Amino acid sequence: MSGDIVDPAAQSDQELQFEGALRPSRLEEFIGQEKVRSQLTLLLSAASLENRTPDHILLAGPPGLGKTTLAMIVAEESRSPLRMSSGPAIQHAGDLAAVLSALTPGEVLFIDEIHRMARPAEEMLYLAMEDFRIDIMVGKGPGATTVPLELAPFTLVGATTRSGLLPNPLRDRFGFTANLEFYSPDELQAVVRRSSRVLNIDADEQALSEIAKRSRGTPRIANRLLRRVRDYSLVHGGHATLSNAQAALELYDVDDWGLDRLDRQVLEILIGRFGGGPVGLGTLSVSVGEEAETIESVVEPFLVRQGFIVRSPRGRMATPMAWAHLGRDAPGLNDL
Repeated sequence: MSGDIVDPAAQSDQELQFEGALRPSRLEEFIGQEKVRSQLTLLLSAASLENRTPDHILLAGPPGLGKTTLAMIVAEESRSPLRMSSGPAIQHAGDLAAVLSALTPGEVLFIDEIHRMARPAEEMLYLAMEDFRIDIMVGKGPGATTVPLELAPFTLVGATTRSGLLPNPLRDRFGFTANLEFYSPDELQAVVRRSSRVLNIDADEQALSEIAKRSRGTPRIANRLLRRVRDYSLVHGGHATLSNAQAALELYDVDDWGLDRLDRQVLEILIGRFGGGPVGLGTLSVSVGEEAETIESVVEPFLVRQGFIVRSPRGRMATPMAWAHLGRDAPGLNDL
């Protein structure tokens, strides 16, 4: 009987290995973002030919499109070690100084959510990016002196979901800015096809197409839904067929457009309680029971992009498409 007992720790390690395996390690394996891949290939190839560290890179775009994966690929393609940090973790200039002073020559430093760094750390980063040097203040009061500290040449890869919050002096010091776009259904189908092979999931092409269609143009969501379809198929027997995929996604409240429970709740309240709007963000967030930042940064971008709501100076308004999606007739629909 002991041989039949499953070790949870071993299973968790296996899941972590799966997550790591889903990330491509080379640019040629990275699916989608054709223009960005071409630009990065040129940048890294030129740096390799001149035997220098690549220019600093800023990756901008919505969550889940592959910014962290691209940072790892930059390190892999440059044959350099990778050091990872995040903006919220760097709240003092001393925090950044400790990270920078520990870098080895040619190392790639990845800072996720770089727009959330503290201002003193940002100002220290200006000099580090430009001259590979930082100034350390020693002592206090009239006797305080500034000691320059030389840094090893490094490549900074910054990632941000809100590039507009980056101060211009920091943004201008990046040699290349990559703007990542949402994926097409065909690209997402290629992503989940590769992931199904890596995870050894027996899935029909129709099932993969259904997952891709409901993934909101985001590979991270596509891989997450693939795992849930795998779980459903495993529990109910058989492999991942179209019917199993549809049943699993319905169970997890993901509809044909990729809208989840919160998305539909926003539309229901906007239409059912406020007659389609306009409604202010604060009123809408209180009615839904979520933070305004969650509505603005998580829910709204997809609903606006798909044409379900529009933003006006007076607030958010539901479009005729949103009324139709909920099975209701919009006021004055025939006049539009």
